[in-house]
Order: sequence, then C-alpha cells, then structure tokens
Amino acid sequence: MKLSDQLRRSLRAPAKTLLAMNRWKRFSFDEAPAIFGNAKPKSGSHLLLQILNGFCQIMPYRYVEAEPVRTVKKDGGKRSEGHIVADLQAIPGGVIGWGYVDATTENVAFLCQPERVNYFIYRDPRDMLISHVFFATDMHEGHGMHAYYQKLSDFDERLKVAITGIDRDGLYMVSVRQRYEGVFQWLEQPSVQCIRFESLINQREATLNQMLDQVEKTGYKIPTPRAQALEILTETIQPKKSKTFRSGKSGEWRKYFKAEHKALFKDVAEDLLVRLGYEPNNDW
Repeated sequence: MKLSDQLRRSLRAPAKTLLAMNRWKRFSFDEAPAIFGNAKPKSGSHLLLQILNGFCQIMPYRYVEAEPVRTVKKDGGKRSEGHIVADLQAIPGGVIGWGYVDATTENVAFLCQPERVNYFIYRDPRDMLISHVFFATDMHEGHGMHAYYQKLSDFDERLKVAITGIDRDGLYMVSVRQRYEGVFQWLEQPSVQCIRFESLINQREATLNQMLDQVEKTGYKIPTPRAQALEILTETIQPKKSKTFRSGKSGEWRKYFKAEHKALFKDVAEDLLVRLGYEPNNDW
C-alpha cells in the first residue's frame, strides 16, 4: 500500500467523525443503537451499504466502516471465529458496521443482543450465480475462480461450475445449495431483519420503512421525520456508483439460464427456491 493511501485511510475516521460532530452538533454518539449490515456475497451488499451511509444523514452516527468484516480471507482461506468476533467487537461506538459473516453461535451471541439492530440481505440464487460468474470472470482478477473461469470455453460452462461447485486441482467452491445453508441460519434469527434484494428494488419505500421500524423497535426514536428520512435514503441509493455494479436488476437469470442450466440447478439445489419463497414449486 502506498504511503498516500495509508495516510488517507488513517485520516478517514477522524475526518468523518468531525463531519458528524458538525452535522449533529454533539461530541457523543452513544444514543442510537449499534447497527450491523450483513450480506450474502453478490446479493446486494453495496446497495445495503449505500442505505447504511444514508442512515448517517438521518440519525446521529459517526460514519460507516470502510472495510467489511469477512468470514473468508481475501485469498480464499477461512478466518477463525475468534478473529471474526474480535473484528465485530472492534467496531467503534457510533459507527455502523457491515460485512459477510455467518450465523455461528459466537456471531449470533454478539450481534443478536436486544439493543442492537441487524440487517441481512440475500438474493434469488439464480441471479446471485449470474452476478458471481461475471464478477469472478471479468471484474475481479484476484478472485479465486478468476483464472479457472477464464480457461473455460464460455459463460455456459462457467455457470455450470458455479451451480455444482468444484473440488479439484486445488480449487474448492461449494454448490449453490451449500451456499445458501447460511442464509437459512440467518432467516431463523428473529432479531435479524432479513431483506430480499428484490424487495429493495421493487418495493423500495415499504422495505425502507421496515428498516427504519427495525431501528425504532429498540426504543430509539429517529430524529428525522419519516417522510424526510425516506427521501434522503432513496436519494442515497445509486447502484451505478458501486465499483461492483453490473446490472442491479432482478430476474436477469432468465437471459442466461438455458434448459441444461435449469435441469442442473434443480438437480443440485433441489427445493432451494421453494424453501426461499422464490418459486411455488420446482416447475419453473
């Protein structure tokens, strides 16, 4: 990392804090509840992140953490539970955290306390797979599957691997069904507001209202009037500003899933879509 980048990062937190102090005319930021925004990878985390940044404009928070808390290292290795919980505990007071963490006993014990607010965003597995393949192939050269996907003949072959997963030649990636085991674990947590990516796209105002209600369930009253808060949050949602933005639409899988992909998906995922509520049966 260049010295200029290191300096910029070191100055980010105090600079953001000074801006928040000026905005909210206060020195302390311990009134509003702690918030953590969690996501299934390639399922709308940056959309959620934009909303969390909007929260800083309608409630007295200092800023949103720059870096996510991850279960998996950037090089693909697993991080220990101790390191993950330590990262969660290290989020400063008055700062909104976010990341990609599993519903382990340790994480749930820390995050799902009555005074805290938690969001978890997930997406139709078919759209998630499309997003994953494009991201790993074209947008992120450091992705563990980048080189392998580049060697495959076309998108169709890459999508098949994304559906089935892989465990050979030093590569390991779970199947689409295994990917979503963690989603169900978060869905089972009553204190976590689980949000469909599609709801933020197609029922945005209702979903944002529910997110604000989740904050006020802690007993905290949001100081910004609801109508104004919704307007501010809506303006902060600009998917094209995300570095990982490609489409931002729901239902795009229909353009890419051929009959062979549908058959393979049904064989591997079984009743996954029905359990998630995306399909009434497996005859899609």
